[in-house]
Amino acid sequence: MVKVLEQLYEGKAKKVYKTDDPKIFKVHYKDDATAFNGLKKGQILEKGQYNNQISAIFFELLKKKGVPNHFLSLDGERGMLVKSLEIIQVEVVVRNIVAGSLSKRLGKPEGTKLPFPILEFYYKDDELGDPMINNYHIKALELATADEMKMIEEIALKVNEIMLEYLGPLGIDLVDFKLEFGRHDGEVLLGDEISPDTCRFWDATTQEKLDKDRFRRDLGKVEEAYQEVLTRLTGGSK
Repeated sequence: MVKVLEQLYEGKAKKVYKTDDPKIFKVHYKDDATAFNGLKKGQILEKGQYNNQISAIFFELLKKKGVPNHFLSLDGERGMLVKSLEIIQVEVVVRNIVAGSLSKRLGKPEGTKLPFPILEFYYKDDELGDPMINNYHIKALELATADEMKMIEEIALKVNEIMLEYLGPLGIDLVDFKLEFGRHDGEVLLGDEISPDTCRFWDATTQEKLDKDRFRRDLGKVEEAYQEVLTRLTGGSK
């Protein structure tokens, strides 16, 4: 067992701690919730616990399917041990169905199914509001090499395929989701989290939102939505 040392970083939804092994960090999931680049703030009861467990399930699934990621093991209800990463400042969004900002930008109604997945890149910078960028920006800013971006794109699309196949029988539509990556011993790994905070999950039958949009849009029953996702992932009723 590693020994947890001082806090390294605190973000909107998580705290990251050093351990006595420089190649391992501990991530602690918080109940804090933010939206609209931090303009809206609040708390979602037990969100940290739900997101920790949901992310662990997805990371384990992806690891079994050959997707390299930072997850090592759960460490309590709200914590996990992960491989230390040098974060690549490019957020990747994969979209299967029109929703959120894509609906506004393209003038397409939410719920419009896309003919194939769309990949978008965003510059990970809170002060700038995480602006959308493309491969030319990434190259000019030296955020990642061409080979790294090729690998990131391939991993993102593979993650999408695996999650679509997994969530379909559970009655969940994977609308879109955000991924983050980092470098560990020279290897690009999937990092951050995969949860209702970073994904849009809709009930496949009712189209009810089962994600952070319930908080963003004041729809109510936020905690229940997160719990419902975990219930379905762990074999509960749909």
